[in-house]
Amino acid sequence: FTSFFSQLPDPAIEDQGKEYIRPILNKYAAVCVRCPGYGTRTNTVVLIDAQGQVTFTERNMIDADVTQWQTSTYEFQLHS
Repeated sequence: FTSFFSQLPDPAIEDQGKEYIRPILNKYAAVCVRCPGYGTRTNTVVLIDAQGQVTFTERNMIDADVTQWQTSTYEFQLHS
């Protein structure tokens, strides 16, 4: 098995289909995906400062309508 794993990763295999798969990966790996029938419906950001103050903000799409979003923010202090 050692000699098998020493051959990985194989650049020839990694390059196969790059022209086909890269555009798909780029499209679906975006921060906000918008495609027919598929896409981002929630965004979440969690911020924690040096004093343990947390700000949690979430944005949710309403009824699968890309023009309607609801944002909720919660703030709290972490306990040590």
